[in-house]
Amino acid sequence: MTDQRKTIGVVVTRRHLSGPWATESWLPDSVLPAVPEIAEWTQLNASAEGESFYAGAAEIELFAGQTGHYRDNLVSGRPSLWIALRPADERFEIARVTADPYEGESMAEGIGEIVEAVPMPASVQEFVAAFVEQFHVERPFIKRKRDRVGNRESGGPSRMRG
Repeated sequence: MTDQRKTIGVVVTRRHLSGPWATESWLPDSVLPAVPEIAEWTQLNASAEGESFYAGAAEIELFAGQTGHYRDNLVSGRPSLWIALRPADERFEIARVTADPYEGESMAEGIGEIVEAVPMPASVQEFVAAFVEQFHVERPFIKRKRDRVGNRESGGPSRMRG
C-alpha cells in the first residue's frame, strides 16, 4: 500500500485549575511543521493560567485509501490534525496524530486518552494536498438494491418460519 509520513512537533498546554476535583488539565495545543532542536518537555512559555511545553515529535501517516477523508479535512474551512495524548508517568505521551477527521473522531471515543483537534499548519496542508492530488481516485457511490427474494408482497416464497 502506498503511504507517506511527515514528522512534526507537538505542543501541549497545562492549565491551572481551581476546582475541588482537579488542579490542572493537559491539552494538545498546536503542532510545529518541523521538529525543533530542543529536548522533549522543554517549557516554551508560562503565564498565571498555565504553561506550554514542546511534548516531542510525532509522525503523520497518510494512506492512499484514505485520500477522500484527507480531502474532506482540507476543504472543511478549518483543516485540522487530531492529537491523542495518553497518561505516562508524571506527564503525557503522544499516542497518535492523524489528518483523517473520521479517525480523529473515533480516537475521541476512547477512554483514558485526551484527544483534541488543532489547526493544521500551512506547510502540512500542502503536504497533505500533494498526497491527495497524487493518489486520490474518485469512487462513484453505488446504491445497493434490496433483494426481493422472500418478500411476500412480490409473491415470492417467504424465508420466515413459524
